[in-house]
Amino acid sequence: MNAKIRITVNGKRRILDKPLPVRNLWEEQKETKKPDIVILNGFPLDDWGQSFVKDGDSIVLVKKGQMPSRDEFESMLTARNSPDLQKHFRKAVVGIAGLGGLGSHVAMALARTGVGHLVLVDFDLVEPSNLNRQCYDAADIGRNKTDALADRISRFNPFVKISRHQLKLDKHNVFSVFSECDVVVEAFDRAEGKEMLVHAFGSLDFHSKCLVTASGLAGIGSPNDIQTRRLTHNIFLCGDLVSAAKQGEGLMAPRVMIAAGHQATAVLRILAGRE
Repeated sequence: MNAKIRITVNGKRRILDKPLPVRNLWEEQKETKKPDIVILNGFPLDDWGQSFVKDGDSIVLVKKGQMPSRDEFESMLTARNSPDLQKHFRKAVVGIAGLGGLGSHVAMALARTGVGHLVLVDFDLVEPSNLNRQCYDAADIGRNKTDALADRISRFNPFVKISRHQLKLDKHNVFSVFSECDVVVEAFDRAEGKEMLVHAFGSLDFHSKCLVTASGLAGIGSPNDIQTRRLTHNIFLCGDLVSAAKQGEGLMAPRVMIAAGHQATAVLRILAGRE
């Protein structure tokens, strides 16, 4: 007796009696139009018409210009990211404290990676001076940052869960706001906010949760100076630790986005158990 072949097609499990060409998978679904892109185990197939599936394969059939279902969307994220890691990201809850240049880009990156639940926290409105480095546009001016960023994320990932807190974080509310979070990203402008969060994550209440903070990302210094360091068992620091914003050396998109990329990557490594 031939062994069964177990595969997934657009997030749904299939059991085959024998190997089939990839092209048969969409023909069996009575699709009138062939897919524009076929992703096999995370990589697009150039000649998918001649490829056969094997046990354990994950296949995603993509049609351009068509919004996929929730299961299909999840399978596409899994295929294009790291399939073995997606289970960790999908169930994670990540908090973002401050939705400016760092926080807005970190939130976008994590949503694109498939983090299942984001807790967005900021008390401020989008201002014209934000547009040089933050993930907003002119149409967002005057809106709450929590609402503007949540809407922006939902346009490319309508299935991510988003909790919004339009408030100023302090030592009295930080524990309740982030109680569900596995990891929190500190993305404040002011030192007192950073100190408050570091102090909170040094307490027993947040002993089992991680904080990813940042310091030193202004100007146009070498991007290679920005690094990620582990300060304690649950606190990580991204930046060059030197380049603070000052007259003649502002916060600009390229270096801010690099630091945000460090923070987002640190979050994913923590969730995947690699830190």
